[in-house]
Amino acid sequence: MGQKKLQRFAELETFSNVLQFPKDIKGKWKTVFHNDHPITLELACGKGEYAVGLGRLYPNRNFIGIDLKGNRIWVGAKKALQENLSNVAFLRTQIDQVTEYFDAKEVAEIWITFPDPQLRLSKAKKRLTHPKFLRLYQQFLAPGGLIHLKTDSPDLYRFTKLVIELYGCPLHTDMDDVFNNETVSEELKIKTHYESLDIAGSNRIHYICFSLPGDLGNKEKDLALKEKLQAHEGSH
Repeated sequence: MGQKKLQRFAELETFSNVLQFPKDIKGKWKTVFHNDHPITLELACGKGEYAVGLGRLYPNRNFIGIDLKGNRIWVGAKKALQENLSNVAFLRTQIDQVTEYFDAKEVAEIWITFPDPQLRLSKAKKRLTHPKFLRLYQQFLAPGGLIHLKTDSPDLYRFTKLVIELYGCPLHTDMDDVFNNETVSEELKIKTHYESLDIAGSNRIHYICFSLPGDLGNKEKDLALKEKLQAHEGSH
């Protein structure tokens, strides 16, 4: 590990707004923020641009960026400290372990911003809008809580729309090309490091906002999703 990374990891230990694999935090986030304002998560937050950006926009809400890579979290955490954003914190852990840290109905909203689209069919279950993950979110997301996906991957965008349709998720907003709209919300103007790279080469940003139904279905729906994905793969 390079010297710069080692220094950042050492600094993370001293940051008051960073929790690394904490124990017994579920249901106790009020003690971290010293208030009971609504909590929004940024999953796979990277450098935490959205957690910090939303924290600036909404001082009466709390934001938690979640990622495994401490070297990236350091960037957002440092910025939040420099700007005295007491409503922004970071949690270092794996996304598939997220239910260990939040109690039922403890989270109001989720943002998923430019995640790895996991393009190979064999990696579909690693997509953060796959039903496997939606069932995790359902364990701590308040009823009607919003899930926001912002991505430059047309494949992840189409996949998420398929999931929403197949599992009966209420769809609130669907933008195929965010910046082709006359009015763009301040939330969607926040840019991540990966957004600026245009990795997908599509020169287009997709955005979907949806919530979860009371029941996300059973193995039959999961099998139907798998079959649709395989049929789509076979047609290309």
